[in-house]
Amino acid sequence: MKITLFKDVRDYQILFLSLFLILGVLTRDWTLHPEFIGVAIASCIITQIIFSLITKSQNRILPINIRSPLITSLGLSLLLRVDHWPTMALAGFAAIASKFIFQYGEKHFFNPANFGIIAVLSFTNDAWVSPGQWGEEWWYALLFAGTGGMILQRVGRWDTTAAFLGAYSLLAALRNLWLGWTWDVYFHHLMSGSLVLFSLFMVTDPRSIPNARISRIIWAVCIALLTFILRNYFFLSTAVFWALFALAPLTILLDKSWFSPRFSWWNKAELKIN
Repeated sequence: MKITLFKDVRDYQILFLSLFLILGVLTRDWTLHPEFIGVAIASCIITQIIFSLITKSQNRILPINIRSPLITSLGLSLLLRVDHWPTMALAGFAAIASKFIFQYGEKHFFNPANFGIIAVLSFTNDAWVSPGQWGEEWWYALLFAGTGGMILQRVGRWDTTAAFLGAYSLLAALRNLWLGWTWDVYFHHLMSGSLVLFSLFMVTDPRSIPNARISRIIWAVCIALLTFILRNYFFLSTAVFWALFALAPLTILLDKSWFSPRFSWWNKAELKIN
């Protein structure tokens, strides 16, 4: 088996998320312990290997999937903060285990990193997420949009990002008008690096979101609406993560309502089997 580097779009995703992690540490002065990144990576990969061997879900011709748990671990490292390494290990285990446990029609419907984050927020006392850690500097948003756009163009999921950001932006604009705020407040809020990062790299995971385009648009608009409600009426700073978690099972109903082939990362033209 020979897999050429960067033939798989996930290689670009791993590269970009790694660069974001380094950029965040260098420019945002995050309280991130390097050893916790190692714990996240190790726990995700080990869990992936164990569950793959137990369920025998992997094609024996292909190697056990390492890219997916690596992407998940980088996502956890970017967004999740913990005081103790067992909590990060639990997040990694819960994230990957959710792919194997919560399936319908051989498709998992929870975003792994999001599930891991919600798990430790719910069951531990030393985990937190800081959605404002990227600030509202415009160049972060441009960087995320450029790199995320490259990936979304390849996997064909621009519609999901556009639906989520479009719906959320419209709701925020209406609220801004209702409250009589100036438009600089509005744009300041939408330029949040964390919001752009979420809309490009988390809500667009092609393996867990609805398959059909109309389903993805409906799903993304629902997430935007619930995020808006949780953030502005319940004052929940982590609203986007709870909204994605709460509405993840809606994927099952939408896939049954509008059929479309399930997304697959594997492209036979890019694999050479010796």
